[in-house]
Amino acid sequence: MTMTDDQATAAPPDRQVLAAEERYATELAFLAAHDDGPRPPGWLLTPRAVVTFICGSGGETLELPKERQSDGVPKRLKLEAKFVGERSLVERCVVTLAGERGLLLVGEPGTAKSMLSELLAAAVCGTSDLTVQGTAGTTEDAFRYGWNYALLLAQGPSRSALVDSPVLTAMRTGRVARVEEITRCLPEVQDALVSILSDRRVSVPELAGTADAQVAAAPGFTVIATANLRDRGVSEMSAALKRRFSFETVGPIADATAETALVRRQATAVVQRAGAAFGVDDAVLEALVTVFRDLRTGRSAEGWDVERPGTVMSTAEAVQVAASLGVATAYLPAGDVLDLVPGHLLGVVRKDDPADHGRLLGYWDGPVRRRAEDGSAMWRRLWDLRENLR
Repeated sequence: MTMTDDQATAAPPDRQVLAAEERYATELAFLAAHDDGPRPPGWLLTPRAVVTFICGSGGETLELPKERQSDGVPKRLKLEAKFVGERSLVERCVVTLAGERGLLLVGEPGTAKSMLSELLAAAVCGTSDLTVQGTAGTTEDAFRYGWNYALLLAQGPSRSALVDSPVLTAMRTGRVARVEEITRCLPEVQDALVSILSDRRVSVPELAGTADAQVAAAPGFTVIATANLRDRGVSEMSAALKRRFSFETVGPIADATAETALVRRQATAVVQRAGAAFGVDDAVLEALVTVFRDLRTGRSAEGWDVERPGTVMSTAEAVQVAASLGVATAYLPAGDVLDLVPGHLLGVVRKDDPADHGRLLGYWDGPVRRRAEDGSAMWRRLWDLRENLR
């Protein structure tokens, strides 16, 4: 039995997106039965099965031994890769978590750090929901605890009045807590994690003298955090906090074919959720991904120098543009979808630096023009659309 793209991406009509543990519930149940090797405390899958869940089975159809087969779990399953990147990176992440050490995923925006974090949490402990979204307004309560003030006023400090943070819930239950954009939190807020990751316990002074005065982490508790390298408003992490994490850098997708396939798959899912079929030609997608890769790296596929824009030309942005093209094709069909590409690209590069408009024009005057002169009909059409960038 294999899962089709439609099955993997379908969501109930009352929700746009499913959490990883719900979306891939069949795969997780299958892997839990398939690999009966040793598991770290609190883990639902073996470390080897976690890597297989994220990286796929390499085209192999896995089969359950007869003695482990049960109702509701397929007897055989081929798992597709969910994260496009180095398997060794995923293996290092899994080893870090198995050692109950904090994991920090760093990299440029749009490199699937959050998705990898979600997949890891879902596979390790069965939930990716214990998440703190880091912002400049995030307070220490988000990492420790708060209070139900109605109960606090009525009864005074008590366990029932205590409101656990996602991190504290993860500590009590031995699960993975996720912290998104940790460097967007103020340094004094970030440092609330130092003692949590070191001592593996949280003191509640208000409940001193009771059994609830201290919360100790159950086996399996750990933290996965993400941080962007180029965003504005980033707060430097203290040396003490850095030492509590193993850093792993998640880079852009190296292979153009793999990136194009990912853009197609994710854009198709977006358009399907919008109630339509994805109808963008593969050649248009390949040209779109080529533009993003050229501008991201500062060098074209042919080796020509390209001035990089200040904004990040990430795979995630390419997915959004491809999805927009798909929705437009489905609901507002009017001429060639290629005509829409320059306008959407302009919307991407104008997000940060106004000078990026000129850099996009320079790209049109360089690689786009040269490809058009080499005889490519598609790039000739894109060159003819240069006026749409003004």
